[in-house]
Amino acid sequence: MLKMILQPGGLPTKVVCLTNCVNLDELRDDEEFEDIFEDMRQEGERFGSLLSVVIPRPHPNGEPSPGLGKVFLEYADIESSSKARAGMNGRKFGGKEVVATFYPENKYAEAQYDG
Repeated sequence: MLKMILQPGGLPTKVVCLTNCVNLDELRDDEEFEDIFEDMRQEGERFGSLLSVVIPRPHPNGEPSPGLGKVFLEYADIESSSKARAGMNGRKFGGKEVVATFYPENKYAEAQYDG
């Protein structure tokens, strides 16, 4: 258990949070957003049973929304999320190095994406 707590990315959960992979301009454009969403879904499925993908977008009035700039991948089990975190952390997406960490399941379930 201590090994899990000390590993990079935090204590394993079924939710992986990716940062440094999307920017505001991409999120504002509907076509680019759909392309990114589909890319993330396909990539996420490579690691196991992916239940959901959430990519927060700016509000229509331009106000930032919680979790802006992050991508959340929810898996059916910790084995899959652990593979995804290990496989996606440090990879390049859109020329940027992705940072993948585990995210608290309770916050994800309550749509609290700014944690």
